[in-house]
Amino acid sequence: MCAALACFCCLDTSAKWLSLHMDTLQVVWARYAAAFLLTLIVVNPWTVPGLIRTRRPALQLGRSALLLASTVLNFMALRYLRLDQTMSIVFTTPFFVAVLAGPILGEWIGWRRWLAILVGFCGVLVITRPGLGDVHWAAGLSLLGAVAYAVYNISTRVLAGYDSTLTTLFYSNLVGFLVTSVPLPLVWVAPDEPLQIAAMVAVGAFGSIGHWLLIKAHRKAPAGVLAPFIYTQIVWMVIAGYLVFGDLPDLWTVAGSAIVIASGLYLIYRERARRTAAPDGDLHDRHPAPDPGAPAPDADGSRPTRPALPSDPAVGAGRRDGA
Repeated sequence: MCAALACFCCLDTSAKWLSLHMDTLQVVWARYAAAFLLTLIVVNPWTVPGLIRTRRPALQLGRSALLLASTVLNFMALRYLRLDQTMSIVFTTPFFVAVLAGPILGEWIGWRRWLAILVGFCGVLVITRPGLGDVHWAAGLSLLGAVAYAVYNISTRVLAGYDSTLTTLFYSNLVGFLVTSVPLPLVWVAPDEPLQIAAMVAVGAFGSIGHWLLIKAHRKAPAGVLAPFIYTQIVWMVIAGYLVFGDLPDLWTVAGSAIVIASGLYLIYRERARRTAAPDGDLHDRHPAPDPGAPAPDADGSRPTRPALPSDPAVGAGRRDGA
């Protein structure tokens, strides 16, 4: 799990560095093109029969579009914000998942988790400091990206009951690659340094490797055990920001991140408590939506791990893994 998070950190760092040399759209295209082509070597319709068959084509396309939108918004924000700032805002994704899971999936949350979400958003206000004159508009892009990624995670939850993980991964990379290839000629700038070419390949490689490690982590340990590790990613981001860009988080970002992380950890705790026995304060949690069905088996016969809401360890990280 920690290795997967380190890969996602390297992905964001590479994307931010590339944004200093080329248009954001070209960086997004490089991320999807490299991920699609590298994955295609191992996972393709010949090595995995039935790979392109999907029982929910519209949902697959919609989910892929949400991931693409989230990636574009995140990469645009990275152009202007520090790595630690964007990651701190991305940590709000579980809050949006918890809120949206009610009307979409019928998985309502109780007053304790509503309070945790409210406190978490207060942490975001501490990070962005609206009204004090120094908030950057790119923080809004990062927040919108978190919303898009939250809906993406919910759609992943639904889709897991119909298609295999490999099929979903294939469509995510394919759609992102095809859509970004259309306007690419309008912004294309040929890389003039070998390091730029290496970074364009790296953004896709880090995402693919990170996703593979994330799947392995899900298969080795329960989601509830893995979930708290997602917040260690802020450490990787601070280290990368300092080593590559010379950035250090300010006091406001540290304080706001601590509030957001504490709220997120409380959501994880409440999710565990709910699964054990529904407390009086979370009566609505006793009536979750019906299970859409068992996940379809992967090519190796194993079943993909269905994301747990709202404490999915992939929340806040998966946007960078291309699935």
